[in-house]
Amino acid sequence: MAQKKFLVIQQKMIGDVLASTVICEGLKSVFPSCIVHFVANHNTLPVLEHHPFIDKVIVFEKIYRSSKIEFFKFLKSIQSQPYYAVIDAYGKLESNLISLFSKATYKVSHPKWYTKWIYNHRIEENLNPDGKFPSALQNRLRLLEPIIGSQTNLEVYPKIYLSTKETTTAKNTVDTLRETTGQSMIMIGILGSSPIKTYPAKYMADILDFICQRTDAKLIFNYIPNQKKEALAVYHQCKKETRAQIAIDFYAESLREFLAILDQCDALIGNEGGAVNMAKALNIPTFCVFSPFIVKGAWHVDNSKKHMGVHLKDHRPQVFENRNKKSIKKDIETLYTSFEPELFKKDLARFIVENLDDKKETTPQK
Repeated sequence: MAQKKFLVIQQKMIGDVLASTVICEGLKSVFPSCIVHFVANHNTLPVLEHHPFIDKVIVFEKIYRSSKIEFFKFLKSIQSQPYYAVIDAYGKLESNLISLFSKATYKVSHPKWYTKWIYNHRIEENLNPDGKFPSALQNRLRLLEPIIGSQTNLEVYPKIYLSTKETTTAKNTVDTLRETTGQSMIMIGILGSSPIKTYPAKYMADILDFICQRTDAKLIFNYIPNQKKEALAVYHQCKKETRAQIAIDFYAESLREFLAILDQCDALIGNEGGAVNMAKALNIPTFCVFSPFIVKGAWHVDNSKKHMGVHLKDHRPQVFENRNKKSIKKDIETLYTSFEPELFKKDLARFIVENLDDKKETTPQK
């Protein structure tokens, strides 16, 4: 029997790419000897390194968007591959064309009226999370149904794989930040991927003060140099005692370095987004604040003390009645303002107690 070859397509953001790796693991669980290729954008490659269920990552280069000739060459290279199935989790024009050029027997994606002539299997998305398994993952695994049938027990979570060298280097780096032996380290998701996904600075400062009143942990802000102004806007609103616990000038030089440092942390607390998804994929406890316009159940389930998520809808569901996503986005500032930290401080306190061991006696670093 010929070895089956699959193509999984997921461009865009890191969180989406991580989520779509469950498709690859799902395929390998059913077809252990199959070959899996994965199309992704260059900026997301670090989360795919060393992935045991992906045999080859095919980079969708930026030039394919600016040069029709280069894009056509890329499409022809896809056409030359004997793929058994193409699973398009992205579902946009670029991936539509990749799927169109492929000669695969199975072409699977979520339905859109203008692509029904491209895909011979179109799987409806479940837009109502059941609270048991994140719908973002569930909907991706459902794309496998035409190929492997309905396997209701298939629950796969994204994972990130680091080398021994990466973890050793990161451990040494993190140890230099510790002020006491065994001091806990908390990565802070200080900013969201956009303003409408970012908890207000004054509220975030209040949360950091709350954390530092309950733990002696060192806080590492997750930001890149061109975001320092926004990070400082939070930092300067914190109490003096809190600022002393923040490593404000520390940041990783690359995404792989960030992942290795995150792997050495005891928890991640902050805005929901790519960093939270990466922490989960590294099995690091997370406490995240969801933007009012994000569907919490798509990325989170309330069945684990290790991963906690809070959403305005949990506390004030009435403000979401008869409102669509567009309306919520338009009123995002008002909604965020009504999402005061007091609404979920009890949850955060419980998370700290259950996931951070800062009660142990510590001694100064030599």
